[in-house]
Amino acid sequence: MSIRVLLADDQVLIRSGFAALIASSGDLEVVGEAGDGEQAVARVRELRPDVVLMDVRMPGTDGLSATEQITGAPDLTDVRVIVLTTFEADDVVVSALRAGASGFLGKSVEPEELLDAIRIVARGDSLLSPAATRSLIARFLAAPQAAAAPVTTGATAGTATGPALAALTDREREMVAFAAHGPGNEEIAGRLFLSPLTVKTHLNRAMSKLGVRDRAQLVVLAYQTGLVRPGDTPDR
Repeated sequence: MSIRVLLADDQVLIRSGFAALIASSGDLEVVGEAGDGEQAVARVRELRPDVVLMDVRMPGTDGLSATEQITGAPDLTDVRVIVLTTFEADDVVVSALRAGASGFLGKSVEPEELLDAIRIVARGDSLLSPAATRSLIARFLAAPQAAAAPVTTGATAGTATGPALAALTDREREMVAFAAHGPGNEEIAGRLFLSPLTVKTHLNRAMSKLGVRDRAQLVVLAYQTGLVRPGDTPDR
């Protein structure tokens, strides 16, 4: 079954270019397009795509507001959003993650990177592996003013505090802490002498208990609760 993609960008040429690229992939398909944030939200409700490629700067309702509306809707919890931006400024990236995006990409991304990103996000993972991204999240979300800010977690949203992690087992907390540093399931499994499936199971249970929609939001929560802090390194 193809991964269904919605394109949201106010520039027709950019949408056309992305559409042609996606059509050439074989396992992805464009099911709709939108020229602004308001239209993007409406099209998502109508078409229920798996992934939305969302431009940040659009007339009227911008991409960040549209992302927040989509990820905050209880009936759209299966929709993932990748924010696209020409300006990869720190505040834009953090705002995208706060809005509930599963990741972000610069519009200068290579074609294969874009296609891989869609696949990654569609399966519930996030675009948070580069060291620069982890450092960025740590620096901003561990700041006092950021720690007090609300966390958007799809169907639910609330203020992240230490007790929010109380529902997790010790092993689940350990897995969340490792995931916040960016390694994939296989790398975590190797460090802890577990199978990748066991790691995935623990992380999925943690996400379910915390009410977060994907790994990106799990990482955000890990920093906002203080489970992971800037400069921390995994114990093993």
